[in-house]
Amino acid sequence: MPPRRRTPLIVAAVAVVAVIAIVAAFLITRGSDDESGTESGGGTTSVRIGEVAGDAAKPTTIEVPVVEEIRKKVPQEILDRGTLKIGQGALPAGFPPLAFVGTDNKTLTGTEPDLGRLIAAVLGLKPELDNATWENLFVGLDAGTSDVAISNVTDTEERKQKYDFASYRQDNLGFATVGSSTWEFGGDYRTLDGLQVAVGSGTNQEKILLEWQAKLKAEGKKLDVKYFPDNSATWTALESGQIDAYFGPNPGIAYQIAGTGDTFRNAGTFSGAGASLQGLIAATTKKDSGLVEALADAINYLIEHGQYATWLKTYGLSNEAVEKSEINPPGLPLENQ
Repeated sequence: MPPRRRTPLIVAAVAVVAVIAIVAAFLITRGSDDESGTESGGGTTSVRIGEVAGDAAKPTTIEVPVVEEIRKKVPQEILDRGTLKIGQGALPAGFPPLAFVGTDNKTLTGTEPDLGRLIAAVLGLKPELDNATWENLFVGLDAGTSDVAISNVTDTEERKQKYDFASYRQDNLGFATVGSSTWEFGGDYRTLDGLQVAVGSGTNQEKILLEWQAKLKAEGKKLDVKYFPDNSATWTALESGQIDAYFGPNPGIAYQIAGTGDTFRNAGTFSGAGASLQGLIAATTKKDSGLVEALADAINYLIEHGQYATWLKTYGLSNEAVEKSEINPPGLPLENQ
């Protein structure tokens, strides 16, 4: 029986949260995200995440104070406007659990919109989500219609020529197995000896898996690489025992596992950048816009005070946590892109 998944929904937005009229002027600078169910008051924002994410998340409320010393680092133009314009590249169908329309058929939810809301709360700004196609995500940054892209953007050396980065999550691939399996990847390709592993054709993970297959063959060992016509067929093959594991993007695996009980589990992760570099996902701004330091400081505040861990746990992505947000850390090398 295939895993019980949801069909991606078409993105729209706007669920209005009522606020008290006498504090309306205060909220212009302290922010309340009417699209996501966040409420602000007294210098603290209650950010409710995962409420309409279905099986992709366990709903929770995260309290976030405005941190004035970090807020002071935000460019004055943004402070005067009172909003943080956050680019999302989730059109047309979204990509659960990272960014997609929720079960209410209107709210943009997922890890990336919710992190944007948390960062905006630290900065005392109202989050303003701008959803576009992946290509137009960068057009928005270039044109200045978005202040920051928080949309699963990988830090690469090529992109750093035009953009600044504040890292917030590991860029990982993952191995899915059935829940009863005791196999663990452990970071060593030799553990794949004798297994049948499915992978998507033409993907970064296929490139890595085929390299491991060649190494094992040279050592007199064997790895069978399997392909299936679509995602559903892959998970059906895994559940029925036709394959031992599936190698794919770690967030997608977390999403598929969510809501299926003990049917499947994650058997280990591997950097999407390869063995020599831990790939990183980062908040992305136009180069020299003056915003990246405030973003990194806001993320580090969330890390140090526990809201970050709660955010990742809500979406089953604790295995992609970083210890610290870094500004423009080493990115995927040009030769690997």
